[in-house]
Amino acid sequence: MAALSPLVGECYGGLHPATPQAGYQHITWQECVPRADRVRVRSHTCNCKPIVYELCHAGGLLFVRRLYRSDGVIEHQSLWLRTPEGEELWSRILLGHAR
Repeated sequence: MAALSPLVGECYGGLHPATPQAGYQHITWQECVPRADRVRVRSHTCNCKPIVYELCHAGGLLFVRRLYRSDGVIEHQSLWLRTPEGEELWSRILLGHAR
C-alpha cells in the first residue's frame, strides 16, 4: 500500500491516478457494449477530476471503464481481460504508465 500512498489525495473520493509518464502505454478504448447482466465496480478513482476510471468485474473477467464528464458523460471501456492482466492494467493506469 505504500506504493499507492501518493495516489490518495485530500479528496474523500479515493485514488488519484498519477500524471502520465513519458512513454506511457496507449490503451485501445472501445465503446461500452453490455456483455454481462451484472458488472461490479471493484475500485475507482476520485470523481473530483473530469475523467474517472473504474476497475470492473463481470463474467469472470476484468476491464477498465473510463468516464469522461464534460457536458455529459462519455463512457469507454478497455478490452476484457483475465484477472492478472486486468489488475496489471489497473496498476499501470494508477501509476501513470497507461492511459
